[in-house]
Amino acid sequence: MTLQEAQQLFEKLKNEATKKSELKIYANFLRILSSLKDRELTKEETSSIELELDNLNLESNPKNKRKHFKKALAKFEKHLEAEFSLTLNGYYTNLGIGLGASFGILFGVVFLSSWERWLGISLGLIIGAGIGGAIGKQLDLKAVNEDRVI
Repeated sequence: MTLQEAQQLFEKLKNEATKKSELKIYANFLRILSSLKDRELTKEETSSIELELDNLNLESNPKNKRKHFKKALAKFEKHLEAEFSLTLNGYYTNLGIGLGASFGILFGVVFLSSWERWLGISLGLIIGAGIGGAIGKQLDLKAVNEDRVI
């Protein structure tokens, strides 16, 4: 399936959809496909993307469309990240906040537990999420400068 065919398919699905959750998935697919069309891809890169679109089995008619296309979107995003190092906007920020919050809670329990336990956990969470978000934001800016964001 070519990028143009996939875009037409999702335009059709978007026009037929009534649920907001389905519309959001189709809009994400369309945004990614239009971003890929705007890029200057080599023939090998284009064929790799088109092969992945074929493997996603997008033209099937599943019972639960939202679930099927949500899985397909996640698989497609992982393929783009693995093959071309392309990421979504805010990917590293979200990842940094999550990891920072996790390590912040651990830090709060271990090192700040001499205060009230809830206070140590809260401070660790806030500090960890802040540091993780800042690092993630820097990585997102780097990705934008390297034109790796779709």
